[in-house]
Amino acid sequence: MIRLTLSEIADRLAGELTPSGTDATGDTVVDGPVETDSREIVPGGIFVAKRGDDTDGHLFVSAAIERGATLALVEHPVDEPIAQIVVADAVVALGELARFVIERVRVAGDLTVIGITGSNGKTTTKNMLESILSSEGETVAPIRSFNNAVGAPTTMLRVTDSTRYLIVEMGASGIGDIARLVAMARPDIGVVLKVGLAHAGGFGGIESTALAKTEMVADLDEDGVAVLNSDDLRVASMADKTRACVLRFGQESGADIRATDVTGSRTGTTFTASAPGEDPVTVRLRVLGEHHVMNALAAIAVAHTLGVPLQRSAAALGTLTRAERWRMEVLGGRDDVTIINDAYNASPDSMSAAIRTLAQIAEPGKRTIAVLGAMSELGEYSGDEHDRIGLQLVRLNISRLVVVGQDARRMHISAINEGSWDGESVYFGDMDSAYDYLATELTSGDTVLVKSSNSAQLRFLGDRLGELYSW
Repeated sequence: MIRLTLSEIADRLAGELTPSGTDATGDTVVDGPVETDSREIVPGGIFVAKRGDDTDGHLFVSAAIERGATLALVEHPVDEPIAQIVVADAVVALGELARFVIERVRVAGDLTVIGITGSNGKTTTKNMLESILSSEGETVAPIRSFNNAVGAPTTMLRVTDSTRYLIVEMGASGIGDIARLVAMARPDIGVVLKVGLAHAGGFGGIESTALAKTEMVADLDEDGVAVLNSDDLRVASMADKTRACVLRFGQESGADIRATDVTGSRTGTTFTASAPGEDPVTVRLRVLGEHHVMNALAAIAVAHTLGVPLQRSAAALGTLTRAERWRMEVLGGRDDVTIINDAYNASPDSMSAAIRTLAQIAEPGKRTIAVLGAMSELGEYSGDEHDRIGLQLVRLNISRLVVVGQDARRMHISAINEGSWDGESVYFGDMDSAYDYLATELTSGDTVLVKSSNSAQLRFLGDRLGELYSW
């Protein structure tokens, strides 16, 4: 974080500064990393004692002190020897501190803020864009999927006066969530990747999801840029809802940043990228799955807006070996068994895309095996969407389906009811049983996809299978 005095922070947060047994004063300067987890505190760090569903951060102030914290944002004074600023709501204060820091850095430096949202692909796009921009200037981007009311401002607070690019993932579980993050960061460039059924249960339907994602571009300034997926009609329509300049990306004609000649294999995806005023360039992604072409296009579009030539963007994208931990992560290899661990998250769109990738990359005559768990947070759409995945597996001629967990069982039933399978789909109530089955079932040449929402925890099953078939 940038250097601020305790008085400056207290004044901006409308909080009360309490030295609490230290020699700190209003003139004391702090500039350490801001954390909400006491285990992540480093010497000089700032600890935000937020209340959670299961615990209360105020109980861990002493642990933060032991790790070297110099300031705690608290909702009530704590009897511990550390400077404290007492605020009404720690999470709100965290967001306001982030807004304050961004404002200061904009005045002092040359900061460009890029916001990214979408039902799928935010983290992959963030990683792709970071790989491009980090060679162009000091870049701050989220760790893992820090994209909510806590994670996003924590990322923003990592900027310094020399930061040139700040990439902010903006997730949402309801209307207004993205608007609040946009108000904190004030993006210069807003990216909308896709409107799908991820978290549809919370939003109340896909049209409400579209409304929430529109918040990314609705408040961009006239000199800002809205980067929109022209292949998604709901995203494309957002061009009418922003004052900003619009840059479109996609595979269909009419996109400003376009991909053609897309080909995929077990080693990655290749496509030709074109952009206004530049010669077309071949992009070779080592990240598995043709659906990541759209994420790459979004990253290229942002870089193009910032003056980065296509050739440099393509070179940077070629260095990425995976989208993220547990996202289309290729494991195994022994006995020619490939494990694709994509079980960090799952929506109907991302599940369908991963299954299509499995079908596309398999070598002729070799088996494809889908190990699938539940897609969460779909509300009333859950049953129909699990049924649809079950039908897709059969129609794409996936060799074997292994369904794990009661919440995913409808995929197993739907696949059986399709009528074209005889024993190719099996169901297990827990991961251990599924692992025991797969450990004896897999044979040379098999390509295995492990996919589920985070809550189903099949990522750990994927790791076990990857270790079993590691060299």
